[in-house]
Amino acid sequence: MFVDHVIASEPAGFDAGQWWTTGVKPILPWAAAGQVTSYGEDHVKLYVHAISPNARRARVCAKLCHLPVEEVVVDLFGGEQRQPEFLALNPNGKVPVLVDGDFVLCESNAIAQYFALKVGRFDLCPQDPRLRSKVVQWQCWELAHFSPPIDTLISERLLKPSRGGVADPAVEATAEKEFRRFAKVLDAQLTEKIWLLGETLTLADVAVAPALMHADAARLPIAEFPALSEWFARFTELDAWRETSG
Repeated sequence: MFVDHVIASEPAGFDAGQWWTTGVKPILPWAAAGQVTSYGEDHVKLYVHAISPNARRARVCAKLCHLPVEEVVVDLFGGEQRQPEFLALNPNGKVPVLVDGDFVLCESNAIAQYFALKVGRFDLCPQDPRLRSKVVQWQCWELAHFSPPIDTLISERLLKPSRGGVADPAVEATAEKEFRRFAKVLDAQLTEKIWLLGETLTLADVAVAPALMHADAARLPIAEFPALSEWFARFTELDAWRETSG
Protein backbone atom coordinates (compact mmCIF):
# COMPACT_ATOMS: atom_id res chain seq x y z
CA MET A 1 0.00 0.00 0.00
CA PHE A 2 1.39 3.35 -1.10
CA VAL A 3 0.32 5.04 2.14
CA ASP A 4 2.51 2.71 4.17
CA HIS A 5 5.42 3.21 1.76
CA VAL A 6 5.23 6.99 1.93
CA ILE A 7 5.01 7.07 5.70
CA ALA A 8 7.88 4.62 5.94
CA SER A 9 10.05 7.08 4.02
CA GLU A 10 9.07 10.24 5.88
CA PRO A 11 11.96 11.92 7.71
CA ALA A 12 11.99 12.13 11.47
CA GLY A 13 10.31 15.28 12.69
CA PHE A 14 7.52 15.18 10.11
CA ASP A 15 4.51 16.86 11.71
CA ALA A 16 1.75 14.27 11.79
CA GLY A 17 -0.59 16.79 13.35
CA GLN A 18 -0.56 18.79 10.13
CA TRP A 19 -1.11 15.78 7.90
CA TRP A 20 -4.42 15.01 6.18
CA THR A 21 -6.53 17.73 7.69
CA THR A 22 -9.84 19.09 6.54
CA GLY A 23 -8.90 22.58 7.68
CA VAL A 24 -10.95 22.02 10.83
CA LYS A 25 -9.76 18.83 12.47
CA PRO A 26 -7.70 15.75 11.62
CA ILE A 27 -9.51 13.16 9.54
CA LEU A 28 -8.21 10.30 11.64
CA PRO A 29 -8.02 10.02 15.43
CA TRP A 30 -4.30 9.39 15.83
CA ALA A 31 -3.27 6.76 18.30
CA ALA A 32 -0.36 7.55 20.54
CA ALA A 33 2.90 5.93 19.52
CA GLY A 34 3.74 2.92 21.64
CA GLN A 35 0.17 2.60 22.87
CA VAL A 36 -0.81 -1.01 23.53
CA THR A 37 -4.39 -2.22 23.50
CA SER A 38 -4.76 -5.57 25.22
CA TYR A 39 -7.61 -7.91 24.32
CA GLY A 40 -6.54 -10.80 26.52
CA GLU A 41 -3.70 -12.61 28.22
CA ASP A 42 -2.26 -14.37 25.18
CA HIS A 43 1.10 -13.16 23.96
CA VAL A 44 0.06 -12.35 20.43
CA LYS A 45 1.11 -8.93 19.20
CA LEU A 46 0.04 -7.01 16.14
CA TYR A 47 2.16 -4.01 15.16
CA VAL A 48 -0.08 -1.41 13.52
CA HIS A 49 -0.83 2.23 12.81
CA ALA A 50 -4.28 3.81 12.45
CA ILE A 51 -3.58 5.32 9.06
CA SER A 52 -2.62 2.06 7.34
CA PRO A 53 -5.30 0.22 5.32
CA ASN A 54 -3.09 -2.86 5.47
CA ALA A 55 -2.95 -2.73 9.24
CA ARG A 56 -6.71 -2.10 9.32
CA ARG A 57 -7.23 -5.30 7.32
CA ALA A 58 -5.33 -7.39 9.87
CA ARG A 59 -7.02 -5.64 12.81
CA VAL A 60 -10.48 -6.24 11.36
CA CYS A 61 -9.73 -9.91 10.86
CA ALA A 62 -8.49 -10.30 14.43
CA LYS A 63 -11.78 -8.84 15.62
CA LEU A 64 -13.83 -11.06 13.33
CA CYS A 65 -11.97 -14.07 14.72
CA HIS A 66 -12.35 -12.90 18.33
CA LEU A 67 -8.64 -13.38 18.79
CA PRO A 68 -6.97 -11.91 21.86
CA VAL A 69 -4.15 -9.73 20.55
CA GLU A 70 -2.12 -6.79 21.74
CA GLU A 71 -2.07 -3.92 19.28
CA VAL A 72 1.25 -2.11 19.38
CA VAL A 73 1.17 1.25 17.60
CA VAL A 74 4.35 1.84 15.62
CA ASP A 75 5.48 5.47 15.48
CA LEU A 76 5.68 5.71 11.70
CA PHE A 77 6.05 9.47 11.69
CA GLY A 78 8.89 9.25 14.18
CA GLY A 79 10.69 6.61 12.11
CA GLU A 80 10.26 3.69 14.50
CA GLN A 81 9.69 1.38 11.53
CA ARG A 82 13.26 2.11 10.37
CA GLN A 83 14.85 1.14 13.66
CA PRO A 84 16.80 -2.15 13.87
CA GLU A 85 14.36 -3.64 16.38
CA PHE A 86 11.44 -3.27 13.99
CA LEU A 87 13.41 -4.18 10.88
CA ALA A 88 14.32 -7.44 12.59
CA LEU A 89 10.60 -8.24 12.54
CA ASN A 90 9.90 -6.90 9.05
CA PRO A 91 12.86 -5.87 6.89
CA ASN A 92 10.41 -4.04 4.62
CA GLY A 93 9.84 -1.53 7.41
CA LYS A 94 6.05 -1.58 7.17
CA VAL A 95 3.00 -2.51 9.22
CA PRO A 96 1.27 -4.76 10.02
CA VAL A 97 3.47 -7.39 11.61
CA LEU A 98 2.20 -10.31 13.66
CA VAL A 99 4.24 -11.88 16.44
CA ASP A 100 2.73 -15.07 17.89
CA GLY A 101 5.31 -16.54 20.23
CA ASP A 102 8.33 -17.30 18.06
CA PHE A 103 6.28 -16.98 14.86
CA VAL A 104 6.58 -13.72 12.92
CA LEU A 105 4.40 -12.92 9.91
CA CYS A 106 4.18 -9.90 7.61
CA GLU A 107 1.72 -8.94 4.85
CA SER A 108 -1.85 -8.25 5.87
CA ASN A 109 -3.58 -10.86 3.72
CA ALA A 110 -1.26 -13.56 5.03
CA ILE A 111 -1.98 -12.42 8.58
CA ALA A 112 -5.72 -12.47 7.90
CA GLN A 113 -5.51 -16.03 6.61
CA TYR A 114 -3.43 -17.06 9.61
CA PHE A 115 -6.00 -15.63 12.02
CA ALA A 116 -8.92 -17.33 10.26
CA LEU A 117 -7.19 -20.70 10.07
CA LYS A 118 -5.90 -20.44 13.64
CA VAL A 119 -9.44 -20.34 15.01
CA GLY A 120 -11.10 -22.47 12.34
CA ARG A 121 -13.14 -19.68 10.73
CA PHE A 122 -13.70 -21.60 7.52
CA ASP A 123 -16.56 -19.29 6.65
CA LEU A 124 -13.96 -16.54 6.25
CA CYS A 125 -11.32 -18.78 4.68
CA PRO A 126 -13.16 -21.70 3.05
CA GLN A 127 -11.78 -25.22 2.99
CA ASP A 128 -13.29 -25.94 -0.41
CA PRO A 129 -10.42 -25.49 -2.90
CA ARG A 130 -12.54 -23.59 -5.41
CA LEU A 131 -13.91 -21.15 -2.86
CA ARG A 132 -10.48 -20.75 -1.23
CA SER A 133 -9.00 -19.99 -4.64
CA LYS A 134 -11.67 -17.35 -5.23
CA VAL A 135 -10.71 -15.69 -1.95
CA VAL A 136 -7.07 -15.65 -2.99
CA GLN A 137 -8.07 -14.31 -6.41
CA TRP A 138 -9.68 -11.24 -4.83
CA GLN A 139 -6.75 -10.77 -2.46
CA CYS A 140 -4.44 -10.70 -5.47
CA TRP A 141 -6.85 -8.48 -7.42
CA GLU A 142 -6.84 -5.87 -4.68
CA LEU A 143 -3.05 -5.75 -4.63
CA ALA A 144 -2.54 -5.76 -8.38
CA HIS A 145 -5.43 -3.68 -9.69
CA PHE A 146 -7.59 -1.91 -7.13
CA SER A 147 -5.13 -0.34 -4.71
CA PRO A 148 -2.58 1.16 -7.17
CA PRO A 149 -4.87 3.91 -8.55
CA ILE A 150 -6.22 4.56 -5.06
CA ASP A 151 -2.66 4.99 -3.83
CA THR A 152 -1.96 7.49 -6.61
CA LEU A 153 -5.03 9.55 -5.74
CA ILE A 154 -4.05 9.51 -2.07
CA SER A 155 -0.62 10.76 -3.07
CA GLU A 156 -1.95 13.55 -5.28
CA ARG A 157 -4.84 14.70 -3.13
CA LEU A 158 -3.55 14.15 0.38
CA LEU A 159 0.19 13.71 0.55
CA LYS A 160 1.23 16.42 -1.90
CA PRO A 161 -0.94 19.14 -0.31
CA SER A 162 0.28 18.12 3.14
CA ARG A 163 3.80 18.98 1.96
CA GLY A 164 2.81 22.26 0.38
CA GLY A 165 2.64 20.78 -3.10
CA VAL A 166 -0.07 20.81 -5.75
CA ALA A 167 -1.75 17.81 -7.33
CA ASP A 168 -0.99 17.04 -10.95
CA PRO A 169 -4.32 17.09 -12.84
CA ALA A 170 -3.02 14.72 -15.52
CA VAL A 171 -1.91 12.17 -12.94
CA GLU A 172 -5.22 12.51 -11.11
CA ALA A 173 -7.17 11.97 -14.32
CA THR A 174 -5.22 8.85 -15.23
CA ALA A 175 -5.61 7.41 -11.74
CA GLU A 176 -9.34 8.17 -11.68
CA LYS A 177 -9.75 6.45 -15.03
CA GLU A 178 -7.99 3.36 -13.68
CA PHE A 179 -10.00 3.47 -10.46
CA ARG A 180 -13.24 3.59 -12.41
CA ARG A 181 -12.08 0.73 -14.61
CA PHE A 182 -11.59 -1.61 -11.68
CA ALA A 183 -14.41 -0.21 -9.56
CA LYS A 184 -16.67 -1.22 -12.44
CA VAL A 185 -15.36 -4.79 -12.14
CA LEU A 186 -16.02 -4.79 -8.40
CA ASP A 187 -19.46 -3.26 -8.86
CA ALA A 188 -20.41 -5.94 -11.37
CA GLN A 189 -19.23 -8.70 -9.03
CA LEU A 190 -21.35 -7.27 -6.21
CA THR A 191 -24.56 -6.84 -8.22
CA GLU A 192 -27.30 -8.83 -6.44
CA LYS A 193 -24.77 -10.07 -3.89
CA ILE A 194 -24.39 -9.21 -0.23
CA TRP A 195 -20.68 -10.04 -0.15
CA LEU A 196 -18.09 -10.66 -2.84
CA LEU A 197 -18.59 -14.42 -2.94
CA GLY A 198 -22.30 -14.41 -2.19
CA GLU A 199 -24.20 -14.61 1.07
CA THR A 200 -21.21 -15.10 3.35
CA LEU A 201 -18.55 -12.62 4.42
CA THR A 202 -15.08 -13.95 3.53
CA LEU A 203 -11.50 -12.80 3.49
CA ALA A 204 -12.16 -11.59 -0.05
CA ASP A 205 -14.23 -8.77 1.45
CA VAL A 206 -11.67 -8.23 4.19
CA ALA A 207 -8.98 -7.89 1.53
CA VAL A 208 -10.75 -5.34 -0.68
CA ALA A 209 -12.81 -3.12 1.63
CA PRO A 210 -9.99 -1.59 3.71
CA ALA A 211 -8.43 -0.20 0.53
CA LEU A 212 -11.35 2.26 0.56
CA MET A 213 -10.88 3.49 4.12
CA HIS A 214 -9.69 6.92 2.88
CA ALA A 215 -12.33 7.15 0.14
CA ASP A 216 -13.86 10.40 1.41
CA ALA A 217 -10.56 12.14 2.05
CA ALA A 218 -9.15 11.08 -1.33
CA ARG A 219 -12.43 11.93 -3.09
CA LEU A 220 -12.78 8.52 -4.68
CA PRO A 221 -15.85 8.45 -6.96
CA ILE A 222 -17.41 5.38 -5.37
CA ALA A 223 -20.90 6.93 -5.49
CA GLU A 224 -20.89 6.20 -9.22
CA PHE A 225 -21.01 2.48 -8.42
CA PRO A 226 -24.17 1.64 -6.46
CA ALA A 227 -23.48 -2.04 -5.69
CA LEU A 228 -19.94 -1.21 -4.58
CA SER A 229 -21.20 1.68 -2.44
CA GLU A 230 -23.84 -0.45 -0.74
CA TRP A 231 -21.34 -3.24 -0.09
CA PHE A 232 -18.78 -0.87 1.42
CA ALA A 233 -21.44 0.77 3.58
CA ARG A 234 -22.47 -2.69 4.75
CA PHE A 235 -18.86 -3.57 5.56
CA THR A 236 -18.36 -0.38 7.58
CA GLU A 237 -21.35 -1.34 9.73
CA LEU A 238 -19.55 -4.44 10.97
CA ASP A 239 -18.54 -4.28 14.62
CA ALA A 240 -15.03 -5.33 13.58
CA TRP A 241 -14.74 -2.22 11.39
CA ARG A 242 -16.22 0.15 13.96
CA GLU A 243 -13.97 -1.21 16.70
CA THR A 244 -10.83 -0.57 14.61
CA SER A 245 -11.65 3.02 13.65
CA GLY A 246 -8.80 4.57 15.63
